[in-house]
Amino acid sequence: MEINTILNIIKVQSVLVKKFDGLSLHGISLTDFMILHILSKAPGNRLKRIDLAENTGLTASGITRIISPMEKIGLVEKDSNERDARVSYVKLSTVGDKVYKEASITAEYISKKLLDGIGTKDLKNFSNQLKVLGGDL
Repeated sequence: MEINTILNIIKVQSVLVKKFDGLSLHGISLTDFMILHILSKAPGNRLKRIDLAENTGLTASGITRIISPMEKIGLVEKDSNERDARVSYVKLSTVGDKVYKEASITAEYISKKLLDGIGTKDLKNFSNQLKVLGGDL
């Protein structure tokens, strides 16, 4: 039973990624959107790379691979720490903020369409169960 549950979660993840292909209209992927979303909620719209990796569930090297192209197209930028030169941050840029806000409209539409028919109480319960598994955005 447990393995089927996990495999179904993985299958649902694949379905969700396909459904969110609509974000490509904004020039971003679902992972890019998640990073922009997390940065938009962070204090000063910035996080250390390791904290961003933790918040996304990705590895530090995975974040670096994803962030690099995002930096090149101006969605995020490097930000330094005034107190410690060894620490650098990933910061949401002005362009990234604009793209995020526009893409949020698309993401909200897709989300509502996907979850249509699930009652508020069931959705809250499901959300709480996802938190147990680490889904705590």
